[in-house]
Amino acid sequence: MSSALTLARPYARAAFELARSRSALGEWAGKLAFAAQVAADARVAALFGDPRVAQADLAALVTPADEPADSPFTVFVRLLADNRRLPVLPEIAALFEQLKNEAERTLKVNVRTATPLGSEEAARLKEALKRRFGRDIQIEQSIDPEMLGGAVIDAGDVVIDGSVRGRLARLGQALAQ
Repeated sequence: MSSALTLARPYARAAFELARSRSALGEWAGKLAFAAQVAADARVAALFGDPRVAQADLAALVTPADEPADSPFTVFVRLLADNRRLPVLPEIAALFEQLKNEAERTLKVNVRTATPLGSEEAARLKEALKRRFGRDIQIEQSIDPEMLGGAVIDAGDVVIDGSVRGRLARLGQALAQ
C-alpha cells in the first residue's frame, strides 16, 4: 500500500487551492488541524476500519460542530470519507500547513532553550532569523532542562546549535586537531 504522505498529497493540494481561491488559508488551516487532531485520536482511528460505522458519520465526527453542512470544508471532508481517506487527515493537515507557510513566506522555527526566552530576546532572534532566511518567522519555543545554556534553533533543513554543550564539543574538536 502507498504511504500516507503519497495518499495525502493530492488532497492537501486540492484543499490548499480551494482555501486560497476563497482567501481562507488561516480558516482552513484551523479546521484541518481540528480534524487531524480528532482523526489521530486512537478511539476515532479504531472506527475508521469498522464496517458498522457509516462514512458520513465519520465525516461528521471530524468536522467542527459549527461548520455548515453545505460549506466547502464539509464537502471536502465528506469526499475524504467517501474515498476512505480520513485516516490520512493528520498528513493532509501537515502538508496543507507547509503549503500555507510557503505561500505566506513564513518559516516555522523551533527554538529549544534551558529557560524561557524573554520577549526582547525573542524579538531580536526573530529579526535575526528573518534577515538570514528572508521570510517571516514564526517561533515555537520548547524548554529543555537538560541544556546547560544557549539555544538550538531548528528551522526545517537548517539546525543552528548555539548551545553551551554544542560550543564545548566544537571547542574540544578544535583542540584535538
